[in-house]
Order: sequence, then C-alpha cells, then structure tokens
Amino acid sequence: MIKHIVFFKLKDGSEDSVAKTVAVLRNMEGKIPQLLSLEIGSDILRTERSFDIALTATVANLEDLEKYQVHPAHKEVIAHINEVKELSLAVDYEL
Repeated sequence: MIKHIVFFKLKDGSEDSVAKTVAVLRNMEGKIPQLLSLEIGSDILRTERSFDIALTATVANLEDLEKYQVHPAHKEVIAHINEVKELSLAVDYEL
C-alpha cells in the first residue's frame, strides 16, 4: 500500500477559493479506480505556517500510483491546481 499526501498553499487563500479547490479535488472521488481511499480537508487554524488544503490518498502499489497520476480526472485537477497554487508539497510512502 502507498500513501500519497499533498499539501497545497493557494495564491488566494480566501474561503471561497479554498472551497472551490476542495470541490475540484473531491471531483476525483469515484472516478479513479486505483484510489482505494481519498481524504481532502481544508486547514482550520489558518496560521502563518499553515497550508490551505491537504489531500491524502491510498493506492495499492507504485503501478497504481502511476496510473492515478495520468488518469484524465487527475489531469483536470492538475490543470486547476497549476492555476491557483502558490506552493505544493508531497510525500509518498509505503505502509
């Protein structure tokens, strides 16, 4: 099993902007067969060191992670994120 975790800091960290991006991310739910689980949440503390959104996904193996990365639903998300992000950080690890 692989955990894929991504943090997003948006150029516009307003509630509306964050909510729109959360909706775009959640749009992947049920569309990518390789995703065993998908959690998306927006930051509640909103401190200087906070990121705006966190995504945690679980896939079975590296092959499925690669398929997720090129899936059309994920590519739509990437297009949106590239427009709105200031910074993103990711980590992928085996369980």
